[in-house]
Amino acid sequence: MSKLMSYMGKYKKYTYAAIVLLMLGTIANVIPFFLLYQILKPLILGIEESASYYITRIILIGILELLYVIFYVKGLALSHMSAFHTLKNIRISLQKKIEKQPLGIINNYGVGSLKKMFINDIDDLELLLAHALPEGLANLTVPFAVLIAIFVVDWRLGLLSLLVVPMGMFAMGMLFQQGNSKMKDYYASAQKMNNTIVEYINGMEVVKVFNKDGESLDRYENDVKSYRNFTLEWYKACWPWMAIYNSILPCVCFFTLPVGAYLVLNGSISMTDLVLVLCMSFGIGGPLLKALNFGSVMPQINYKIEALEKMTSAPELKQTKDKFTGVDHSIELQHVCFGYTEKEVIHDVSLKIHEGDMVAFVGESGSGKSTLAKLLVHFYDVCSGSISIGGQDITKMSLESLNNEISYVSQEQFLFHTTLMENVRIGKPDATDEEVIEACRKTQCFEFLDKLPNGLQSMAGDSGKLLSGGERQRISLARAILKNSPIVVLDEAMAFIDPENEEKMNLAIQEVIKDKTVIVIAHKLHSIVHADQICVIDKGSILACGKHEELLKTCKEYANLWQIQEQSIHWTIQNKEVMKNA
Repeated sequence: MSKLMSYMGKYKKYTYAAIVLLMLGTIANVIPFFLLYQILKPLILGIEESASYYITRIILIGILELLYVIFYVKGLALSHMSAFHTLKNIRISLQKKIEKQPLGIINNYGVGSLKKMFINDIDDLELLLAHALPEGLANLTVPFAVLIAIFVVDWRLGLLSLLVVPMGMFAMGMLFQQGNSKMKDYYASAQKMNNTIVEYINGMEVVKVFNKDGESLDRYENDVKSYRNFTLEWYKACWPWMAIYNSILPCVCFFTLPVGAYLVLNGSISMTDLVLVLCMSFGIGGPLLKALNFGSVMPQINYKIEALEKMTSAPELKQTKDKFTGVDHSIELQHVCFGYTEKEVIHDVSLKIHEGDMVAFVGESGSGKSTLAKLLVHFYDVCSGSISIGGQDITKMSLESLNNEISYVSQEQFLFHTTLMENVRIGKPDATDEEVIEACRKTQCFEFLDKLPNGLQSMAGDSGKLLSGGERQRISLARAILKNSPIVVLDEAMAFIDPENEEKMNLAIQEVIKDKTVIVIAHKLHSIVHADQICVIDKGSILACGKHEELLKTCKEYANLWQIQEQSIHWTIQNKEVMKNA
């Protein structure tokens, strides 16, 4: 709670004001029970009162109920204003904390989990901030005040009124105990279902093309059913205790009425005292039940807060506020080790890349090529060793400064749902339209831009879905040309390029890497035969480094990769009749 209050800022006073107003509203809603007693008292005792006596109290009851509505409406307005500003502050704070975490860790969270956290879980805190806190405190204060008044009238009736409270609290405690025992499984199943739904929708094209409807739907259905089952188990454990305390707490007169009637009959108390206590008892059950109903959501909210804190407690990316001060743009990896979990995937890698050189990482899939590239652009912190540019450790500069020195083009580039012009301009936000157009011209983008109704002003679509993979790749290369950073990292930059456009794209890449320090990750060895240095990666280690001709003679792993690709060039699809006769 204290952590949540820290996010309120200047709106904390709105919450305090809301608590006061709601408390006044609750008091205004309880006082009519005393006025009702004053109306009943002369009738019970047979005392004659004037019509004005009754009319005055009836009017006061109406005024108090109107005040109750006014206080409650104004109090809830203030509490909601404070709550939604607090949710805004939490989201902004969360975004800032996540921004400081390694990008690789953020990607591992999954879209479903991040959506649930940023939208669902934070929205659920609104119940606590706008209702549970102000209304809960207000509804708790008044019942205790009324109980004290009952004790003043008669201590025996006070004790009888108090009996239902421990019974209700016992049921509430059992509800918390049963609910908490199954809450972890419930939220884990909800998170798994969210991720599965997002994956199912995003992968629907692949599912349809490869006739995996059954398998994919089974997984989808199983996770949805699992969430349903965990939810029902959780509710079944809570329902009996919820019913008990909802039945007992409003009935404060459960013991007071029969025992109080007996005390009246034997002359221990007067009838008017019993009526007064009964009238006051109606002011206890409702507010107390409201307060405790808010208490039942506290374990859920507490779980969500813990989940938010856990997600934001990942170690921050090691960086400083310093600018780039390297002497040049050479790159050096010294005894670099790294693992995504406890298992190490990069083992003691040391490498020197001179400024202006083109260095290629080659190897089988899963050998660690892309991981090394991501370490260089600081997606992760290395577990040991260091990576430096121009003699400056990349952890000794800000991520912004590092990103100014590096253009990273991966095989999957994200396009925002805005114009293609603005998507390219991301590479250099202050670029003129002419500079954007020139970058697109160099990357052959106008081959498809000219076919679009609005050219560069066309919308990219959600995640760039209106463009093909190759077209998105060209837009990303245009970004890199526009950015014009001295270091370029190309991670399978030709992955989605069709053979007809491969030669043109090679020319575009030549524009990107001109006079730059370049790291290329490529499966097509023909595209990197002229590299200054080729590093053969296998199982997270560098087996050999050298030029193409040298590696063919000295590195059997590279020679094997080359031979396989040479053979694949001559692969053809045989005529169906030939295949039948084979």
